[in-house]
Formats: sequence, structure tokens, C-alpha cells
Amino acid sequence: MQKIKAKITGRRVHDIGYRVLLVNKALSFGVDNFNTFNTYLDGIQAVIVIIEADDETMENFKSFVVSVRPEKSIVDEVSFEEYRNSVPPIERVLQVFQIEQWGKGIPILMKMLDTQEKMLGNQESMLDKQDSMLDKQDSMLDKQDSMLDKQDSMLDKQDSMLDKQDSMLNKQDVITDLQKETIFTIKTEGEKTRDIISTRFSQDVADLRQEISHIKSTIAKMASKVGVEV
Repeated sequence: MQKIKAKITGRRVHDIGYRVLLVNKALSFGVDNFNTFNTYLDGIQAVIVIIEADDETMENFKSFVVSVRPEKSIVDEVSFEEYRNSVPPIERVLQVFQIEQWGKGIPILMKMLDTQEKMLGNQESMLDKQDSMLDKQDSMLDKQDSMLDKQDSMLDKQDSMLDKQDSMLNKQDVITDLQKETIFTIKTEGEKTRDIISTRFSQDVADLRQEISHIKSTIAKMASKVGVEV
């Protein structure tokens, strides 16, 4: 069995899935004791790998570390050295990965919750504004209804005045008709009275002339008898 410590350094070896790549390969080789972690060596990003395996597995793993890298990694150097301390079981690395994922996921989740709360706050604010606008709209509609009611009242009054005016005009028409009828009656009666008076006057004149003629005749007869010329 061998124990080695591998150092992978470069400008971009963190947060690109390097450790996941290595631990998955160790699991595929059936390695029981394995550890890997990120660190900095002289200010440069580094991935440290500690593995315990038989000779054949160790050679295969070293060949993999040298030849295979994550797609976006920038590796400057890969080195190996003997390791003398104990190597923890590979399950511990998996637990660490899980904890790290939780650690990364919790802030993201918190940000999502904060964002959701802000969105809810904005939504509540928008709903409040919408409610305020609806209240104003209701107030405007109430005012409009009031104005329409007043307008209806004015129209009713106007209709009442027009009805009164129509009634007065009807009365005036009746009075005018009565006046015309009275005038016509007066004219008719006047003409009848005039005709009656004229007829009576003519008859009286005729009677008077007849009476005068009779008197003249009588006087003439008397004068003749006494021998007087008339």
C-alpha cells in the first residue's frame, strides 16, 4: 500500500469541480482512504490530494491526475510526494462536500428568500397603490353619480317647469278660445240686434207714414165737406 500527497497549483483550480473530479475517480478505483481540499500555496490556488491505495491503483490515479483536468482549469504544476500520516476514509470527504454544498446553498437560499420577500413587499406595495387607485376611482364614480343625480333632479325640475308652462299655455289657449267665442257671440248678437232694430224702425216709419197719410186723407175729406181747400 502507498500513501502519497499530490499538489495541483495554478491560476484557476478552485470552484471549477476539480475535487469532485478527483473523488469520483478515486471511488471508481475502489479507494477506501482519500482526502482532498482547496488551499493557497504562496498566494496561488492549490488543490491538495491525499490517497492511500495499492501500487497499481496508485499509478493509475497519478496518471489520471496528470492527464485529466476540468475544462476551465488553468494548471501550472502537478507534483507528488510521500505522505506519512493517516488518511481518513473517503466517506469523510463526501460528508465535507455535502456540508460545503449546504454552506454554499444556504446563502443562495437566503438571497432567494430575501429576493422573494422584496418581491412580496413590492407586490404588497403595488397592491396598496392599486387599492388606493381603486378607492380614488370609487370616489370619482361616487362624485359622478352624485352629479348625475343632481343633473337628473335639475332635469326633473325642468320637466316640471315645462309641464307648468304647457299647462299655462293650455289655459291661455282656452282663454283665447273663450275670448274669440265671446267676441263672435257679441258680434253675432249685435248683428241680430241691429237687424231687429232696423226692422222695427223701418216698420215704425212705415206705420207712421201710413198713419200720416190716413190723417191727411181724413183732413182732406173734412175740408171738402166744409168747402175748404187744403
